[in-house]
Amino acid sequence: MNTTTQQTTSDIPNPNDFLSVKVKRHFSALAIDIALWSYTVLVSWKVIYEKVIMNMRYPKFFWTQPLTAFVIGAVIALALYMTSLSCGRAFTKLMKRDENKPVLKEPFSFFIIAIVILTFISGIYISQVSLHEFLSDSGLTGARRIFTALFNPNFAILEQATFAAIETIYMAFIATAVALPMAFIIAFFAARNLMSESKVTLAVYNIVRFFLNVSRSIEPLVWAIIFSVWVGIGPFAGMLALCLHSVSSLSKLYSEQIENISDGPIEAITATGAHPIQVIWYGVVPQIVLPYLSFTIYRWDINVRMATVIGLVGGGGIGTMLMQYQGLAKWNEVGMLVIIIAAIVWLMDWLSSRIRESIK
Repeated sequence: MNTTTQQTTSDIPNPNDFLSVKVKRHFSALAIDIALWSYTVLVSWKVIYEKVIMNMRYPKFFWTQPLTAFVIGAVIALALYMTSLSCGRAFTKLMKRDENKPVLKEPFSFFIIAIVILTFISGIYISQVSLHEFLSDSGLTGARRIFTALFNPNFAILEQATFAAIETIYMAFIATAVALPMAFIIAFFAARNLMSESKVTLAVYNIVRFFLNVSRSIEPLVWAIIFSVWVGIGPFAGMLALCLHSVSSLSKLYSEQIENISDGPIEAITATGAHPIQVIWYGVVPQIVLPYLSFTIYRWDINVRMATVIGLVGGGGIGTMLMQYQGLAKWNEVGMLVIIIAAIVWLMDWLSSRIRESIK
């Protein structure tokens, strides 16, 4: 028998695998349809009916209502699954459609547009948007009084505000400097292309990603409150809050940059029998140095702006002064602090843009 005509069993497609993939796609499509229809039913019920039609300002909520909406949504999704209204089948490319027909003219596109409109209306009512309150005489009078004071800043606190602004800048700088080496190391463990070689490394990747997502999901304001209780009110608490959030944010940016590198240099260095650390140092690091610098400078810019905010909860810096004067309704002093903060933000934005241009 001619060996060139032989075909191993591994080359023959397995129909069971094809069937399994198709079943998974159908389950995904059905899950999408159920989620969209359940959302549509619940929002139509709680917002359109109770708030818009019945004009109930604070309708009662029971946990049985989402469950009821889910059941109704599942029934509708199952009934319309094989029709052209199925968004799930369209998203998973299980729906056969005319390529010459514009997507926006498909029935499922009308359903998506209806969901967007429904969400917009719901947002208006849930946010309690009111032009009447916005344009009321009492509101406009109060706003006019505040803005008049803001545009007449009290220059007597200029020296004190300047020192607080310097404290804010240094606090952001130290937070970024401390977070940089930690994020640099953690990023390699959070890059999937470097950690998918074995089950152990993949488990490490998932654990690191989990903790990064958790720490990043908590705002620096909350971390500042926690550290204010831990180490006391002041710039040290603000620096710790910014540092922790910077580690998680920079690690995510760094790891995503690692995942987008070219595999050629890595494969070439690996073929020489180099140690994994040598592969990373000579094959990965040269490809990520410039993006890392850009991300780091941008993060420092963010930390400077964020430092002025976390001072509102005792994080030190000019934000603490802003909180004190705002609490006493001293709007002339607040106006002076706003000018200082705006100057800091403008200066940092200008410097960061210049530095990023110079390292390109």
